[in-house]
Amino acid sequence: MNEVIEMMKTRRSIRKFKPDALPDEIIEQIAEAGTYAATGKNLQSPTIIAVTNKQLRDRISEMNRKIGGWQEGFDPFYGAPAMLIVLADKNVPTAVYDGSLVMGNLMLAAHSLGVGSIWIHRAKEEFESEEGKAILAELGITGDQVGIGHCALGYIDGEEPKAASRKENWVYYAK
Repeated sequence: MNEVIEMMKTRRSIRKFKPDALPDEIIEQIAEAGTYAATGKNLQSPTIIAVTNKQLRDRISEMNRKIGGWQEGFDPFYGAPAMLIVLADKNVPTAVYDGSLVMGNLMLAAHSLGVGSIWIHRAKEEFESEEGKAILAELGITGDQVGIGHCALGYIDGEEPKAASRKENWVYYAK
């Protein structure tokens, strides 16, 4: 089977990560893969923030936890030591689609490099908040950004999940 298709078929969302830091080179390779996602009119509306700073990671995790309504102490990033946050320019009509394709590239690239990942939502709400806007300002990120998602990254702690069976009638062929 084609290697790319095999990666697509075997990638799973990971919900338990080892605390071990990922090498910078690995994070850079994954982030670079995100920059090659298709974007509407090639406007390249997304922005990727690579977060490995534990204090910032924990700050974002706490924001996410509160938005999600979980109990204090819950980590919505499942202990992942790194995350790639995807934002996109709100003024581009395809921003959400562009950012979603970036997220897909990030997760597939991570899997191909032996790194676990999971798409965590609520980035939209985070970066619409004053605290989220302050984080962007601290990082020097300007413009009217919409949060697309967080790609939590780390080494898998435990067994890699197996794929669920595919639903019936997923594809219809009109020949």
